[in-house]
Amino acid sequence: MAGVNATLGRPRLHLRRTGSTNERARALAGAGAPHGTLVIASEQTAGRGRQGRGWSAPPGSSLLVSLVLRSPPPLLPLVAAVAVCDAVGEGALVKWPNDVVFARARDLAKLGGILVEARPQEGWAVLGVGLNVAVRLEDLPPDVRAGAATMARPSSEIEPVLGKLLDALERRLTEPSEALLDDYRALDALHGRTIAWAGGEGRADGIDGEGRLLVELTGGGRTALDAGEVHLRV
Repeated sequence: MAGVNATLGRPRLHLRRTGSTNERARALAGAGAPHGTLVIASEQTAGRGRQGRGWSAPPGSSLLVSLVLRSPPPLLPLVAAVAVCDAVGEGALVKWPNDVVFARARDLAKLGGILVEARPQEGWAVLGVGLNVAVRLEDLPPDVRAGAATMARPSSEIEPVLGKLLDALERRLTEPSEALLDDYRALDALHGRTIAWAGGEGRADGIDGEGRLLVELTGGGRTALDAGEVHLRV
Protein backbone atom coordinates (compact mmCIF):
# COMPACT_ATOMS: atom_id res chain seq x y z
CA MET A 1 0.00 0.00 0.00
CA ALA A 2 1.38 3.42 -0.91
CA GLY A 3 2.55 5.38 2.08
CA VAL A 4 2.96 2.43 4.43
CA ASN A 5 6.63 1.83 5.17
CA ALA A 6 8.35 -1.29 6.36
CA THR A 7 8.47 -0.17 10.00
CA LEU A 8 4.93 0.88 10.80
CA GLY A 9 1.96 -1.00 9.42
CA ARG A 10 3.53 -4.43 8.96
CA PRO A 11 2.53 -7.05 9.81
CA ARG A 12 -1.08 -6.02 9.32
CA LEU A 13 -4.27 -7.64 10.59
CA HIS A 14 -7.36 -6.38 8.78
CA LEU A 15 -10.68 -7.24 10.42
CA ARG A 16 -14.11 -6.66 8.98
CA ARG A 17 -15.64 -6.47 12.44
CA THR A 18 -14.15 -6.65 15.92
CA GLY A 19 -14.87 -5.58 19.46
CA SER A 20 -11.89 -3.27 19.85
CA THR A 21 -8.75 -2.90 17.75
CA ASN A 22 -6.85 -1.91 20.91
CA GLU A 23 -7.84 -5.15 22.62
CA ARG A 24 -6.62 -7.20 19.66
CA ALA A 25 -3.38 -5.22 19.46
CA ARG A 26 -2.77 -5.60 23.19
CA ALA A 27 -3.13 -9.36 22.90
CA LEU A 28 -0.69 -9.38 19.98
CA ALA A 29 1.80 -7.19 21.86
CA GLY A 30 1.65 -9.49 24.87
CA ALA A 31 2.36 -12.45 22.58
CA GLY A 32 5.48 -10.78 21.20
CA ALA A 33 4.23 -9.02 18.06
CA PRO A 34 6.93 -6.79 16.54
CA HIS A 35 7.10 -3.02 16.56
CA GLY A 36 4.77 -1.57 13.96
CA THR A 37 2.16 -4.35 14.00
CA LEU A 38 -1.12 -2.85 12.80
CA VAL A 39 -4.70 -3.87 13.57
CA ILE A 40 -7.36 -2.19 11.44
CA ALA A 41 -11.11 -2.76 11.38
CA SER A 42 -14.04 -1.63 9.27
CA GLU A 43 -16.32 -1.79 12.31
CA GLN A 44 -15.91 -1.92 16.09
CA THR A 45 -18.65 -3.19 18.36
CA ALA A 46 -16.92 -2.18 21.61
CA GLY A 47 -14.72 0.72 20.55
CA ARG A 48 -13.70 2.99 23.40
CA GLY A 49 -11.85 6.17 24.12
CA ARG A 50 -10.24 7.63 27.21
CA GLN A 51 -11.83 6.92 30.60
CA GLY A 52 -13.80 4.00 29.14
CA ARG A 53 -16.08 6.09 26.95
CA GLY A 54 -17.63 4.41 23.93
CA TRP A 55 -16.64 5.30 20.37
CA SER A 56 -19.48 5.34 17.85
CA ALA A 57 -18.86 5.01 14.11
CA PRO A 58 -21.05 3.54 11.34
CA PRO A 59 -19.41 0.56 9.57
CA GLY A 60 -16.92 1.49 6.86
CA SER A 61 -16.92 5.19 7.69
CA SER A 62 -13.90 5.70 9.93
CA LEU A 63 -10.24 4.96 10.29
CA LEU A 64 -10.11 2.52 13.21
CA VAL A 65 -6.56 1.38 13.87
CA SER A 66 -4.22 0.28 16.65
CA LEU A 67 -0.44 -0.02 16.47
CA VAL A 68 1.99 -2.00 18.59
CA LEU A 69 4.96 0.23 19.46
CA ARG A 70 8.09 -1.09 21.13
CA SER A 71 10.12 1.31 23.36
CA PRO A 72 7.57 4.12 22.92
CA PRO A 73 8.55 7.72 23.76
CA PRO A 74 7.24 9.32 26.99
CA LEU A 75 5.26 11.90 25.01
CA LEU A 76 3.52 9.30 22.83
CA PRO A 77 -0.01 10.75 23.26
CA LEU A 78 1.25 14.13 22.05
CA VAL A 79 3.25 12.55 19.23
CA ALA A 80 0.12 10.76 18.06
CA ALA A 81 -2.07 13.86 18.24
CA VAL A 82 0.31 15.92 16.13
CA ALA A 83 0.72 13.07 13.63
CA VAL A 84 -3.06 12.77 13.23
CA CYS A 85 -3.23 16.51 12.55
CA ASP A 86 -0.48 16.05 9.94
CA ALA A 87 -2.58 13.38 8.26
CA VAL A 88 -5.83 15.37 8.36
CA GLY A 89 -4.31 18.62 7.10
CA GLU A 90 -5.58 22.16 7.31
CA GLY A 91 -7.93 23.03 10.15
CA ALA A 92 -7.12 20.13 12.45
CA LEU A 93 -6.25 21.10 16.02
CA VAL A 94 -5.54 19.26 19.28
CA LYS A 95 -7.76 19.48 22.34
CA TRP A 96 -5.52 18.46 25.23
CA PRO A 97 -4.53 15.85 25.84
CA ASN A 98 -5.28 13.95 22.64
CA ASP A 99 -8.55 14.69 20.90
CA VAL A 100 -8.32 15.99 17.34
CA VAL A 101 -10.89 18.69 16.62
CA PHE A 102 -12.13 21.34 14.25
CA ALA A 103 -12.78 24.74 15.81
CA ARG A 104 -16.28 26.16 15.50
CA ALA A 105 -17.42 29.65 16.47
CA ARG A 106 -17.97 28.90 20.14
CA ASP A 107 -16.87 25.32 20.68
CA LEU A 108 -14.76 22.45 19.36
CA ALA A 109 -16.10 19.59 17.22
CA LYS A 110 -14.41 16.21 17.73
CA LEU A 111 -12.93 14.70 14.60
CA GLY A 112 -10.90 11.90 16.18
CA GLY A 113 -9.59 10.43 19.37
CA ILE A 114 -6.44 8.73 20.57
CA LEU A 115 -6.08 6.03 23.21
CA VAL A 116 -2.66 4.94 24.45
CA GLU A 117 -2.44 1.82 26.61
CA ALA A 118 1.09 1.09 27.78
CA ARG A 119 2.96 -1.66 29.57
CA PRO A 120 6.19 0.16 30.52
CA GLN A 121 7.49 -2.86 32.42
CA GLU A 122 7.26 -4.88 29.21
CA GLY A 123 8.54 -2.10 26.95
CA TRP A 124 5.52 -1.65 24.71
CA ALA A 125 2.45 0.47 24.14
CA VAL A 126 -0.62 0.19 21.95
CA LEU A 127 -1.64 3.34 20.15
CA GLY A 128 -5.28 3.44 19.08
CA VAL A 129 -6.67 6.05 16.68
CA GLY A 130 -10.26 6.61 15.64
CA LEU A 131 -10.80 9.23 12.93
CA ASN A 132 -14.03 10.30 11.22
CA VAL A 133 -12.88 10.15 7.61
CA ALA A 134 -16.13 9.37 5.78
CA VAL A 135 -18.69 9.67 8.57
CA ARG A 136 -21.99 11.34 7.68
CA LEU A 137 -22.97 13.28 10.78
CA GLU A 138 -26.65 12.54 10.21
CA ASP A 139 -25.87 8.83 10.71
CA LEU A 140 -24.56 9.38 14.23
CA PRO A 141 -26.73 9.16 17.36
CA PRO A 142 -28.14 12.61 18.22
CA ASP A 143 -26.17 12.88 21.45
CA VAL A 144 -22.91 12.24 19.56
CA ARG A 145 -23.74 14.25 16.44
CA ALA A 146 -23.88 17.61 18.22
CA GLY A 147 -20.21 17.53 19.19
CA ALA A 148 -18.79 15.61 16.22
CA ALA A 149 -16.92 16.58 13.08
CA THR A 150 -15.98 14.70 9.92
CA MET A 151 -13.44 14.98 7.13
CA ALA A 152 -16.42 14.35 4.80
CA ARG A 153 -14.32 12.24 2.44
CA PRO A 154 -15.53 9.18 0.51
CA SER A 155 -14.84 5.84 2.17
CA SER A 156 -12.23 5.14 -0.52
CA GLU A 157 -10.07 7.79 1.21
CA ILE A 158 -9.74 5.83 4.47
CA GLU A 159 -6.77 3.83 3.17
CA PRO A 160 -4.85 6.87 1.84
CA VAL A 161 -5.43 8.69 5.15
CA LEU A 162 -3.98 5.65 6.93
CA GLY A 163 -0.89 5.89 4.74
CA LYS A 164 -0.47 9.57 5.61
CA LEU A 165 -0.88 8.80 9.30
CA LEU A 166 1.73 6.06 9.32
CA ASP A 167 4.21 8.26 7.47
CA ALA A 168 3.56 11.12 9.89
CA LEU A 169 4.01 8.84 12.90
CA GLU A 170 7.26 7.52 11.47
CA ARG A 171 8.62 11.07 11.33
CA ARG A 172 7.22 12.24 14.63
CA LEU A 173 8.38 9.25 16.68
CA THR A 174 12.01 10.14 16.03
CA GLU A 175 11.60 13.91 16.25
CA PRO A 176 13.35 15.82 19.08
CA SER A 177 10.89 16.53 21.88
CA GLU A 178 11.31 20.31 21.72
CA ALA A 179 10.36 20.41 18.04
CA LEU A 180 7.37 18.19 18.74
CA LEU A 181 6.23 20.37 21.64
CA ASP A 182 6.53 23.50 19.51
CA ASP A 183 4.32 21.96 16.83
CA TYR A 184 1.85 20.74 19.44
CA ARG A 185 1.61 24.25 20.89
CA ALA A 186 0.89 25.65 17.42
CA LEU A 187 -2.06 23.22 17.17
CA ASP A 188 -3.37 23.85 20.72
CA ALA A 189 -7.14 24.38 20.45
CA LEU A 190 -7.49 25.27 24.14
CA HIS A 191 -4.90 28.04 24.39
CA GLY A 192 -6.48 31.21 25.75
CA ARG A 193 -9.88 29.58 26.31
CA THR A 194 -11.65 29.34 29.64
CA ILE A 195 -11.87 25.72 30.77
CA ALA A 196 -13.20 23.77 33.71
CA TRP A 197 -12.30 20.41 35.22
CA ALA A 198 -13.18 18.44 38.32
CA GLY A 199 -10.82 20.52 40.49
CA GLY A 200 -11.43 24.05 39.27
CA GLU A 201 -11.61 26.59 36.47
CA GLY A 202 -9.18 28.84 34.64
CA ARG A 203 -7.67 29.91 31.33
CA ALA A 204 -5.61 27.41 29.35
CA ASP A 205 -2.08 28.71 28.83
CA GLY A 206 -0.29 26.07 26.76
CA ILE A 207 1.66 22.98 27.78
CA ASP A 208 4.95 22.48 29.59
CA GLY A 209 7.91 20.30 28.63
CA GLU A 210 6.25 17.20 30.08
CA GLY A 211 3.05 17.70 28.13
CA ARG A 212 1.04 18.95 31.10
CA LEU A 213 -1.67 21.55 30.51
CA LEU A 214 -0.83 24.90 32.09
CA VAL A 215 -3.75 26.86 33.51
CA GLU A 216 -4.08 30.36 34.91
CA LEU A 217 -6.57 29.86 37.74
CA THR A 218 -9.66 32.03 37.96
CA GLY A 219 -8.89 32.93 41.57
CA GLY A 220 -5.22 33.65 40.88
CA GLY A 221 -2.11 31.52 40.53
CA ARG A 222 -1.28 28.74 38.10
CA THR A 223 -1.45 24.98 38.00
CA ALA A 224 -0.41 22.15 35.69
CA LEU A 225 -2.81 19.32 34.85
CA ASP A 226 -1.21 15.99 34.00
CA ALA A 227 -4.37 13.95 33.46
CA GLY A 228 -8.13 14.14 33.43
CA GLU A 229 -10.88 15.68 31.35
CA VAL A 230 -11.28 19.40 30.70
CA HIS A 231 -14.31 21.19 29.27
CA LEU A 232 -14.75 24.53 27.57
CA ARG A 233 -16.64 27.22 29.41
CA VAL A 234 -18.90 28.91 26.85
